[in-house]
Amino acid sequence: MSTPAATLARLAGSAHRIRQLAVRMGEVQGQGYIGQALGWADVLAVAYCHAMQLRPDDPAWEGRDRFLLSHGHYAIAHYAALIEAGVLPESELETYGSDDSRLPMSGMASYTPGMEVSGGSLGQGLVIGIGMALGLKQKKNPAFVYNSMSDGELDEGSTWEAAMSAGHFGLDNLICLVDINNQQADGPSGKVLGFEPLADKWAAFGWHVQRIDGNDLAAVVAAFNAARALREPKPRVILFDTLMGKGVPFLESREKNHFIRVDPPEWQQALEILERSQPEPMHQGATR
Repeated sequence: MSTPAATLARLAGSAHRIRQLAVRMGEVQGQGYIGQALGWADVLAVAYCHAMQLRPDDPAWEGRDRFLLSHGHYAIAHYAALIEAGVLPESELETYGSDDSRLPMSGMASYTPGMEVSGGSLGQGLVIGIGMALGLKQKKNPAFVYNSMSDGELDEGSTWEAAMSAGHFGLDNLICLVDINNQQADGPSGKVLGFEPLADKWAAFGWHVQRIDGNDLAAVVAAFNAARALREPKPRVILFDTLMGKGVPFLESREKNHFIRVDPPEWQQALEILERSQPEPMHQGATR
C-alpha cells in the first residue's frame, strides 16, 4: 500500500526540521557529528513521527516503543528528533554539550528524557535490545524495540553474537536499523573491514532483511511499515544506505565527514541552504 501524499509531506517537513535543529546545535559547539545527523534525519523522522508508539509528555510510559541509540555519537540527531516529536523543548537546544545540560555530546540515559540507554561503546545496543525484547515478551507487552546502529558496529563481534541470539529466540518485537554511510573514524567502512554481502549475512542469522535508500522517504516509510506488519517469528533488520551531510551540498561532498569542524560562517551558510530547501507545507486539512 502506498503512503498518502499528505503523510509524506508531513514527514518531509519533520526530516527537514530535524536537519535544521541538528545544525543549530552543532553551531553551539562549532563541531560535531553533523554529517550523520543530516544523513539519518529521514529515518529518525519516520521512526518518531510515524512508526513508533510514544507519549511525548510521558517518555517513560510502559507501553512505549523503545528506541536504543547504540551509536551514542549520533546524539545530536536523536535530540533533534526528540525535539521534533515534542519530548524535549526546543528551548534547550542552545545548551547542547554545555555543563549541566540534559543534552550531552554523547547520549546518556541518566540525563535525557527519551534516551533509553547510554551509548557510545559500539556493539552494545543490539545486545541490550535483545534483553529488552525478551523482557517485554515475558511481560506480554506488545511494544517494539528499535535498535539504531552504525555500519562501524558491524566490525564488533558482539553485534553478530547478538544477531545470532535474536534469530534463535525469534524476537519478532525487535527491529534493527543500520546506517550504512560507509564512513568511520579510520576511513571508509568497507575498507576498514569489509562487511558485504550484508543482507545475506543477516538473513543467515534468521532475520527478515530489507535494504533501501535511507534518504528516500517513501521507501523508508514502506520499510518501517513492512517491519512492523510482518507476521513471522523472526527479528527484522532494515539496512539503510545514506548520504553523509544530506541536504547541505558542501558537506555532502567532503571527503572526511565522520566528525566535522565547521568554520563559523559555514554554519550560517548551512542553515541558509536548508531554509531555501524548506519543503512545501501541507494543504490545510491534511492530518497525520
